[in-house]
Amino acid sequence: MTPQVTDPPVIEHGGGVWSIKVPIPDNPLGFTLVHLLATDRGPVLVDTGWDDPTSWDTLTAGLARCGVAVGDVHGVVITHHHPDHHGLSAKVRDASGAWIAMHAADASVVRRTRANPPGRWYAYMAAKLTAAGAPAEHVAPLVRAAEEGRPRKLPGLDPALPDRDIAPGELLDLAGRRLRAIWTPGHTPGHVCLHLEEDHPARLRGNGRLFSGDHLLPGISPHIGLYEDPDDATVTDPLGDYLDSLERVARLDPAEILPAHQHAFTDAPARVGALIAHHEERLTGLHALLAEPRTAWQLAERMEWNRPWADIPYGSRNIAVSEAEAHVRRLVKLGRAEVVPGGDPVTYVAV
Repeated sequence: MTPQVTDPPVIEHGGGVWSIKVPIPDNPLGFTLVHLLATDRGPVLVDTGWDDPTSWDTLTAGLARCGVAVGDVHGVVITHHHPDHHGLSAKVRDASGAWIAMHAADASVVRRTRANPPGRWYAYMAAKLTAAGAPAEHVAPLVRAAEEGRPRKLPGLDPALPDRDIAPGELLDLAGRRLRAIWTPGHTPGHVCLHLEEDHPARLRGNGRLFSGDHLLPGISPHIGLYEDPDDATVTDPLGDYLDSLERVARLDPAEILPAHQHAFTDAPARVGALIAHHEERLTGLHALLAEPRTAWQLAERMEWNRPWADIPYGSRNIAVSEAEAHVRRLVKLGRAEVVPGGDPVTYVAV
């Protein structure tokens, strides 16, 4: 039975901007802040939330609190393809005829996610974890899932195809508003922040407001893992992309940041500085661990997380290994580590 939503949390930010706290089931983040932007052609959403009955009820009830029916929605702008942001896009479009816009790099992820059968994704994940040094007992469930051809059970495996591309640096076609796309890869290859180039309604110091998605959050660092593509063996540098993107946002110096999680905040340059320092501290710690050769799995076991490694659930361990590998790839790019030749699994060592 779907719980009834009686009082959805809605925040009015002024100047035709609201946010709705759409719950993420069984997730410590709690909710996605779906932002509503009034335009002369009708309301536009920035992200939509997780595809779940309670999340949908919360979104539609929250829109009603803002004086909007879901059928009135004119467009949906997606900061990135993850299911807690893009999950309800198809339902919004079905209910309203709204267009969906996304950066081409993340639209490419959506297309290949839809095109590949689930078994291929399970096999790909198993191979990646094996190469990262995961023990056989950890990889075994993925191998079984691939062999048995299990149906799609993971969230986000059937996402909505976007109708429009978001071009970095350009103003979106929103009547009566000035919303500029800022390409901020790192969390995903096509993540975008959206700069509302209008005076802050409370006249705060700075340059407009920034819908920051997961790129810039007030109290946590977003996951920076690998860009996964079974058809592309390119060695990417997501952490390098993220750090470059952070500096791009700091230079904007927005008056206020409206993120997709937690709460609105100010002083983007200070938050950017703290995040850059956090990742440099992680890189320094990993470099010390690589005094002897280690796999990405061995690094993840020894890194500091929000709980001991033994208490981290199965899926979160996979995310942790991906984050460890993204950081060690950055060390390789900086010339502070290298791949040990002939390693199977892949092993890294400091230089």
